[in-house]
Amino acid sequence: MRSHRVASPNGARDDAYYWLRDDTRSDPEVLDYLKAENAYTQAMLAPVQPQIDGLYTEIVARLKQDDATVPVRYRGYWYAVRYATGQEYPIVVRRADAPDAAEDILLDGNALASGQPFFQLGGYEVSPDNRLLAYTEDTVGRRQYRLRIKDLVTGTLLPDTIDNVDGGIAWADDNRTLLYVEKDPVTLLGRRIRSHTLGATGADPLVYEEPDESFDLTVERSKSERYLLIASESTTSSEWRYTRTDDLSFAFQVVVPREEDHEYQVDHLDDRFLIRSNWQALNFRIVEVPVEHVAERARWRDVVAHDLEVFVQDFEIFRSFIAVSERSRGLMNIRVQRWGEAPFHLTADDPTYTMALGSNPELDTTKLRYIYTSLTTPGTTYDYDLADGSRVLLKREPVLGPFDPADYVSEFVWASARDGERIPVSIVYRKGTPLDGTAPLYQYGYGSYGLSMEPGFSSSRLSLLDRGFVYAMAHVRGGQELGRRWYDAGRLEFKWNTFNDFVDVTDHLVARRYGARDKVFAAGGSAGGLLMGVIANVAPDRYAALVAHVPFVDIVTTMLDTSIPLTTLEYDEWGNPNEAAAYAYMLSYSPYDNIRRQSYPAMLVTTGLWDSQVQYYEPAKWVAKLRRHNTGSRPLLLHVNLEAGHGGKSGRYEHMREVAREYGFVIALAAGTDIAASAAPGGAP
Repeated sequence: MRSHRVASPNGARDDAYYWLRDDTRSDPEVLDYLKAENAYTQAMLAPVQPQIDGLYTEIVARLKQDDATVPVRYRGYWYAVRYATGQEYPIVVRRADAPDAAEDILLDGNALASGQPFFQLGGYEVSPDNRLLAYTEDTVGRRQYRLRIKDLVTGTLLPDTIDNVDGGIAWADDNRTLLYVEKDPVTLLGRRIRSHTLGATGADPLVYEEPDESFDLTVERSKSERYLLIASESTTSSEWRYTRTDDLSFAFQVVVPREEDHEYQVDHLDDRFLIRSNWQALNFRIVEVPVEHVAERARWRDVVAHDLEVFVQDFEIFRSFIAVSERSRGLMNIRVQRWGEAPFHLTADDPTYTMALGSNPELDTTKLRYIYTSLTTPGTTYDYDLADGSRVLLKREPVLGPFDPADYVSEFVWASARDGERIPVSIVYRKGTPLDGTAPLYQYGYGSYGLSMEPGFSSSRLSLLDRGFVYAMAHVRGGQELGRRWYDAGRLEFKWNTFNDFVDVTDHLVARRYGARDKVFAAGGSAGGLLMGVIANVAPDRYAALVAHVPFVDIVTTMLDTSIPLTTLEYDEWGNPNEAAAYAYMLSYSPYDNIRRQSYPAMLVTTGLWDSQVQYYEPAKWVAKLRRHNTGSRPLLLHVNLEAGHGGKSGRYEHMREVAREYGFVIALAAGTDIAASAAPGGAP
């Protein structure tokens, strides 16, 4: 044991596994340890590996290999992303004049990924004259992108290369200058906006530098293409800047100066800005204001008024109308209204579902592209035409093999929490699954950052449903399913609500016989992995097994260390542990700090060596400490992806291997397979 003293203004803690932290990710001892963990997990899963392999084949067989997105028109071209049979990465294409014209390949992800252990395309933007393509790529998994520029006329790459940037890019109107976000090399937050002129060498000119380390930067063009926009955003505050796209001096002006707890987003149409804001509007509203008076809030006029029962999520502007994503009673809907007229809502066909605004880059159209999906309905792309009220189905995501949505049932129910709140729950199962308390139950949750979990379709999930599982998504506090109050009630000093809600949903579903008491499985990732860590400590008897992907489990140590990426950005989410009250509260639920001697559920924990969101050593330390205190015999497994980051393996099919391993693990345990007893001899490192 190599104890390390973690100091803070509010006391010190001993950490016996701190030595696993290696910021260079090159220490031979640490890498050998992680490889030993992988070998141990592989040995423990060896008895069910044939089943895992079979699940992978089954899941991949449902995918249409030569699939493509619906073409989107932009500046006279039709853009789409397609996949080629047997290949892992997307191919970005465009066609001139018509969606069925001959295609030009803009980016071939498979060629770009050749020879790389990891590849992810960040963002890509075509220059205003349609001749150049700026794009960003990540070949490590750390989300520190490299910016490249391609000449679409000659097909050649320009020599301009910029490292350590964010995924977003914005062109100026001269077609030679673009703005990009330079990341802080330590925290990985967007720190500076720089301008790059093609062919320029040396340091690029600084346009804006963010002084507050709790804010992150993005850059974009307005939909009208008349303004460049810089957004500075923290968890609960925003500040936007604007200048004309033809202003090469980049003399940005502030839209509204930042202030505590004021969040807003901006777009532009004709002579006015459209602003989504929570100023005097808990659930947000949308206002319009003349450009020259944008900071004068007395001149703001409601386009979508505030409603305590409806959360305004997002909006898309058009010349003749506005479309708004809004959430009510836990579900996402789309509101449409012509300028100056009464709104209406698009219709849904399922008890639990989600609608999302699709790709709508053009202003001058009467058609709204949107996506509809549910737990039983694959993602479906529609065009709704305001000119005649027609709805055209453009594409439904194909599911190969014997799949019929009518074979599955979805429900939307409410579970009672211990403090009297009602928690929305989305449920799906195959018809004929017995709801008599004998079925295995797989419950998923997240509950942080105001991110709502959408009840959408997953073709891979069919492998669970077809084996008799009931799947439930618990919309716990900390998300925004029931508006901003739902988020505020699950963060900072109210964070325990998130964890209690999840356990209370489990108890509700078991009591109503959706699942067997001894066959409840739960899963979550990142902050949802924090959720798994807490319930492992406080309710281990409720769960047969937990799956925790890239779990945020050493929250106090991480939030004390401002050198770790994203720490300062998240004080408004978790609290600042340098303050005594926040320190004590965070310590009360921190999964790593609350491990105790008891019998823990079986666990499958995953992490990525290059994870920029949750550092690999958090899950590694957590599993090691769990093994030390566990009084039971159920397996505690850690899989470390040594060539990826927060999102796991790159590639369309490689990711499915991770899904197959997860499902194989829980299916085997639900069937009574004793993984620990039947595994190859040997112990954890």
